[in-house]
Amino acid sequence: MIAAQGWASRAILWLDKSVTDDAMSRINTNLPALRAMHRLGSNQDELQLRLTRLSSGLRINRGRDDPAGLIASERLRSEMRGLQQAIDNSARASNVVTTAEGALNEVSALLLDVQQLLVEGANQAGHSADEVRANQLQIDSILASIDRIANTTEFAGRKLLDGREDYLLSTIPTTAFSSVAVYAAHVPQGGTRNVKVQVTQSATTGRLNFVGRTIGATSTTSATTIEIRGTLGAQVLSFLSGASLADIRTSINNITALTGVSAIVSAASTGGVASALVLNSATFGSDAFISLQPLSGNFVTGSNTYRVYRDDGSDATVLVDGQRASVRGFVADVRSPFVDARIRLSNSFGQKLSSATFRITGGGALFQITPQINPNGQISIGFNSIHTTQLGDAATGLLYTLGSGRANDLASKKFSTAQSILTEAINQVASFRGRLGNVHRNLIEPLSRSQMIALENVTASESVIRDADMAVEVSGLTRAQILVQSTQRTLEIANSIPSSVLTLLG
Repeated sequence: MIAAQGWASRAILWLDKSVTDDAMSRINTNLPALRAMHRLGSNQDELQLRLTRLSSGLRINRGRDDPAGLIASERLRSEMRGLQQAIDNSARASNVVTTAEGALNEVSALLLDVQQLLVEGANQAGHSADEVRANQLQIDSILASIDRIANTTEFAGRKLLDGREDYLLSTIPTTAFSSVAVYAAHVPQGGTRNVKVQVTQSATTGRLNFVGRTIGATSTTSATTIEIRGTLGAQVLSFLSGASLADIRTSINNITALTGVSAIVSAASTGGVASALVLNSATFGSDAFISLQPLSGNFVTGSNTYRVYRDDGSDATVLVDGQRASVRGFVADVRSPFVDARIRLSNSFGQKLSSATFRITGGGALFQITPQINPNGQISIGFNSIHTTQLGDAATGLLYTLGSGRANDLASKKFSTAQSILTEAINQVASFRGRLGNVHRNLIEPLSRSQMIALENVTASESVIRDADMAVEVSGLTRAQILVQSTQRTLEIANSIPSSVLTLLG
């Protein structure tokens, strides 16, 4: 109040001077009042501005408050909205992946139960026919449960594991590929992507050649004992003096199921090369090997007792779209920015230098997890079908063949084949779970945390530009209130000045 009175006193002095200088005897135009009205309007605008900022909490409410600041603030707000939605999208993607992984966990447990039943069923002498039938009934129930999980696992009405969210493949040359599983791929919107697979080095088996002691020799020269070792195990074989290469070949082939080693006899050539006993591992790749150790006697050639002969197979060298794939035998895994897939080569294709192409025409589940809508801000995942008609391997067999009346049920007694199929199915589900876990842990979660930090920083920057400093605004409000009160008093005085002209009338 004291301050208002001080402003009023100074205004009176100013108006008195104005009267003396300009308007002592004029009544049509009251210049002091006009000046006071101008000041009052300015002060009222300032008061209104402070009241608006205090009531909204914002320093910028209209473009005229700070044009440049408004532009910067709107850009930051756009980034904030994009970041917030990207964080929400990441949370939704995490929920989808978790739902699928939870279903796969149950499938894994069911497959392990089948493994137990198979091993139990292989113990033929210890179980009655009724027990075998009971075990087969359990296997049938498990297979039905797996199909049920595949058909019913969904998120927000979208089926996840029945193949609907898998990639669509076409022009797959079956002579080149036994199977193709695409786990992730970037396919142009409305377009397709060709994937070229090129074998630059063929896969090999472990291989040993034993040539006769002399040209044309086809038998041993003394009683011989050898140890054969392969990927499946080791066995010892003994031969009498004079055993032919054909006899040795037959003996080795009789135990192939125990050792993983097979043998052939190559005939002597007219060029003077002796006939040879050729040993091969039953499988291809770096995991395959042959080891042969003569324990006594002369094995085909001269004195070689206790010397160990060994040869390892080699994996194929495969390029997928020019990028080298990780290969084990005939199975090629490629992980590039544009395709993540497992391709199983056929035996004939993997043993020669050749190339083949298949096409991805669409499909997959696309997640937008960054504010920028482009391939760098998207994750594409293929949710493969886990039906029993899809698990397993086309070359060995599919999981559904373990059901009653199928080719590999317990009654067929093909326990080794059934276990190979089951092992492949377990590996497929485990690989699928691992890839989903990788997407969740190493892609979605780190990016979400990074965007939360970005959102904090962008929000802080936008706040500095747009939010009102309440302490400053309260101080400004107090000043504006005082100025409005003083100019109102000044206007009152200015309006009374023209009445002084009456003193001239006496």
